[in-house]
Parts: sequence; C-alpha cells; structure tokens
Amino acid sequence: MQQRSKFGIYLNANDRKVVRINSPYWIPEEPDWVFLTPEVNATLLRIREMAQEKALVSDAGDITWGRIPLRD
Repeated sequence: MQQRSKFGIYLNANDRKVVRINSPYWIPEEPDWVFLTPEVNATLLRIREMAQEKALVSDAGDITWGRIPLRD
C-alpha cells in the first residue's frame, strides 16, 4: 500500500502543531506540513527534539498536538 509510506508524524511549523497520521483519511501536504518521522508512536518530547535538530522551529517547546481536519 503506497499510502502507508506516508504514515507518521507531520509538523506545521507556522502553527507549531503536529499530527499523527496512521490512516489514509487525510495526508498532510507540503509546504504547510513537514514529514518528521514514520514512527507514529513517537512521543511529543522526541518530536520536539527532531524539530529542533532539523531547525524547523525557533522554540520546539511551543509544539503541541493538533487535530486532523474533518472532511466536508
């Protein structure tokens, strides 16, 4: 399944929100969303560390969990 390769954690650096994607219901799109890791069970602490290492945000402590949008 090709969609499965897109499962993981995505960051919206502008909103400082991350979402966990583990189904093809909604796949975040670039440039708003950046794929951080395929590890869907990554902790928020680890996610913040990854975002800091990749210099995606100025203060990784501001990153929180977001929600996937509801389909119309």
